[in-house]
Amino acid sequence: IYEFYSLGLGDPIGISTHHGIGIGDLLDEVIKDMPEKEEDLATDTIRFCIVGRPNVGKSSLTNAILEDNRVIVSDIGGTTRDSIDTDFVKNRQKYTVVDTAGIKKRGRIYEDTDKYSVLRALEALERSDVALLVIDGEEGVILQDKHVAGYITDYFKAVIIVVNKWDKIEKDSKTMKKYEDKIKAEFQFLDYAEVVFLSAKYNDRVDKLFPAINKAYENFCSEFKTSTLNELLQDMIYANPPKIFNQGKASFNYMTQVGIKPPSFVIFTNNPDFVHFSYERYMQNEFRKNFDLTGTPLKIIFRKKE
Repeated sequence: IYEFYSLGLGDPIGISTHHGIGIGDLLDEVIKDMPEKEEDLATDTIRFCIVGRPNVGKSSLTNAILEDNRVIVSDIGGTTRDSIDTDFVKNRQKYTVVDTAGIKKRGRIYEDTDKYSVLRALEALERSDVALLVIDGEEGVILQDKHVAGYITDYFKAVIIVVNKWDKIEKDSKTMKKYEDKIKAEFQFLDYAEVVFLSAKYNDRVDKLFPAINKAYENFCSEFKTSTLNELLQDMIYANPPKIFNQGKASFNYMTQVGIKPPSFVIFTNNPDFVHFSYERYMQNEFRKNFDLTGTPLKIIFRKKE
């Protein structure tokens, strides 16, 4: 047995395959250092894209998320020309991130390369579940940011507003709340979006993104029982009956969910033309009061009852 020790492979285990002696000890030794079975990964892959006007730090944010300098970073706006899909896992959740070139203001696409970048960015947005709208915390919200936000609402994507370059802001304990209120005032049509403050350059608070992404995606996929929806419908009508509009008064019969990503609903009515846009907004607001739908848009379709 000394010859076996001389191999320097640890303690030898004696077995007899004919009589089955020592096989159990051998198996115990084989599996003792094997890792325990890991829990299954989440089945859904959350696809999110990083959008914003040029030079707000989208590529730096991608690098911070991936912890890898695989996207060119430059102070020159529009450096990143292509959309790059990258799969990764974080806290047992699978993600695909699509980094995009900066989206220029509508009507100001001069160069073919810029036009190509915009088209790729919009394609990335179309293929994503969640959009991270990056704005420059130092410059604040400008008109171009609102144009980019308009694309997100056009595609009915879940959204998170990301305030980058937060390290450059002089702040106290109230700064973040004041800044968030200011952003919500600028993006009134995205008042359901969560706001995350971070510095991509210094990888500060980037970890705050993932709970926000997960929550926005979960709400983006929300499903509701038909009975719950119709209880809410009756409560809304009782609390605020429709007014006469287009020489008629809307009456609502029934509500049902017809889709997710985003949550989409059909409300059957005597005549969709009698529904004022302000009443649809009222219904959207009541939805959000009753259910946590942070991060996701809603679709409400009024259909004439046959």
